Amino acid sequence: MLNIGAHLTISKGYERAAKEALSIGANTFQFFTRNPRGAKAKALDLEDIENLDQICEKQSFLSLLAHAPYTYNFASEKEDTWVLAKTLLRDDLDRLQHFKSCQYIILHPGSYVNRSVDYGIHRIAEGLNDVLTGEENTMILLEGMSGKGTEVGGTFEELVQIIEKVKYSDRIGVCLDTCHLYSAGYDIVNSLEDVFLCFDRIIGLDRLKAIHLNDSMMALGSKKDRHAKIGEGTIGLDALVRFIKHPAVSGKPVLLETPNEVEGYASEIKLLKSHYEG
Repeated sequence: MLNIGAHLTISKGYERAAKEALSIGANTFQFFTRNPRGAKAKALDLEDIENLDQICEKQSFLSLLAHAPYTYNFASEKEDTWVLAKTLLRDDLDRLQHFKSCQYIILHPGSYVNRSVDYGIHRIAEGLNDVLTGEENTMILLEGMSGKGTEVGGTFEELVQIIEKVKYSDRIGVCLDTCHLYSAGYDIVNSLEDVFLCFDRIIGLDRLKAIHLNDSMMALGSKKDRHAKIGEGTIGLDALVRFIKHPAVSGKPVLLETPNEVEGYASEIKLLKSHYEG
């Protein structure tokens, strides 16, 4: 069974988003914890969350994925930016304690800008150590990045260095994004098995908890993050189907972040299911 969903808006409530997910053939979905370009979060509606949890349980949804806003930058040398990231993550983790249906929050590691990658890695781990208590029921998933500019997380080595520096590392996992992987130089088109073997050797497949499934507008190793619709990019439909069929992905939530509206996600889910089950 393909466990698949898409990134949906929660502006009209979590229950509404769950029903929208069902309408497009999904059994999970992803949502931003707050304004993706800011810091403001809507007030929690506990009744809405309870209704969401009931739908997810009844429909056997796989865990939902919360996505942190892009304003988080745990690698920043700017103290106010770094403190803001810690403050918002702590608040998001506290808010997510109310959800039974959401086990993960996805985090872009951050960008070090004027320093070094080693500084960025240390800064991220230090920030996470300041936030985590070890009592959270939500796991933080570091997202593998495309390696553009000074962002951290474009290699498996960088991700594992962060994880190894976190005290409560059992609360840290990884989300792989197919567009980011390909742009970072991991050839999931021609050497998929080697990529997963590399991930297992460096990080461990037990850390892989979720997938962002996207085609790419850019070439292998471009270091540019440009998502494309499924089958309309340089990765291609066949390679993406092979990816989601791989045993390493089995049983994990697969989330679309393609440049689509809800109707487009419905078409992509239908397309992927037909090839996955065919």
